Amino acid sequence: MYEGVVQDLIDELGRLPGVGPKSAQRIAFHLLQAEPTDVRRLADVLIEVKARVKFCSICFNVSEDEQCRICRDERRDPSVLCVVEEYKDVVAIERTREFRGRYHVLGGAISPIDGIGPDQLHVKELMPRLADGAVTEVILATDPNLEGEATATYLTRLLLPMGLRVTRLASGLPVGGDLEYADEVTLGRAFAGRRSASD
Repeated sequence: MYEGVVQDLIDELGRLPGVGPKSAQRIAFHLLQAEPTDVRRLADVLIEVKARVKFCSICFNVSEDEQCRICRDERRDPSVLCVVEEYKDVVAIERTREFRGRYHVLGGAISPIDGIGPDQLHVKELMPRLADGAVTEVILATDPNLEGEATATYLTRLLLPMGLRVTRLASGLPVGGDLEYADEVTLGRAFAGRRSASD
């Protein structure tokens, strides 16, 4: 334990996701040794991002405007909607340059153990986006874990009666992976989702 404000800084940094006590301590001491102008710039950016960034009124992606750049882009295919858990998932998919449709960010996944149900997610906001018939396919791009699967199953049951094509991202073995290290579920999905070698 350190004295006063130094310990306060370590405690606050330790509250960030993925930052443990050792990392928080390293970051705190890095900041203490940094030039005051560098620390001020970081503080200013933190304050500015909190003041300026909000969530898109349509898809709930992060945005500095009422609507995010993807929702404003008229070149995007309005007939395909990709549903993701978090806005960081939008960035991951955009990096592939494979998807040209639009998004809907749920803001999490169904997790009864954490008290998160459909009502805590942006599910009710999804339904009006599908009501006018412009969207013909919904891609469920939730994480391939227990919560992501529960969310995808829930949404599939909700969306299929609407006559929409509901698809799920393929899952299987990562490029560069070894079969011997793959778990049974991943390996099973790789077999179920196999495709012709001539494709």
